[in-house]
Amino acid sequence: MRTDPPPTPRPSLVSWDCVACRRPNCRHAGAGHGRRLFDAGELRLLILALLAEAPRHGYDIMKALAERIGGGYQPSPGVIYPTLAALEELGLAAASAGDDGRRLYKATAAGRQTLTANKEALRALQTRLSARTRCGVPTEVLAAMEELLGAVRERLGHGPAPAAATAAVAAILRAAAQAVRQK
Repeated sequence: MRTDPPPTPRPSLVSWDCVACRRPNCRHAGAGHGRRLFDAGELRLLILALLAEAPRHGYDIMKALAERIGGGYQPSPGVIYPTLAALEELGLAAASAGDDGRRLYKATAAGRQTLTANKEALRALQTRLSARTRCGVPTEVLAAMEELLGAVRERLGHGPAPAAATAAVAAILRAAAQAVRQK
């Protein structure tokens, strides 16, 4: 009988607790460190709220969520499209073919009633998510930090990195840090 090794855990994005302020118990990440960003049903509720604002394509929903949540969170199609399918199956959203051939989703009357019934939960969720920048670091800067960290991992994170590449990346990061301090 063949047993596969357990999957390697994905490294955290940074070695400290909070990307913005480095405090161990900072709550700027909304859900808190070590917890998922969304509890059960919250992403579904947030997507339904977006669909109640205006009809949207899946990609538009991903962009809107990334903008509203900030801090480098980028929902994947593997999360968004199954959620849209579930909303459709529940009768809370309806899809139609858009002018460009893509599926356009909108909230149904039942979806709007669900939002009304869950108004307080939605408000609490939105408040929690907006707290992601309470450390004083704007969402745009947090996203840029995440992007930089991703680029470093992309360049150096696949096995042992050559000494020259490591030194070059370190020099670039030191120069960037110095430039930020001077601005």
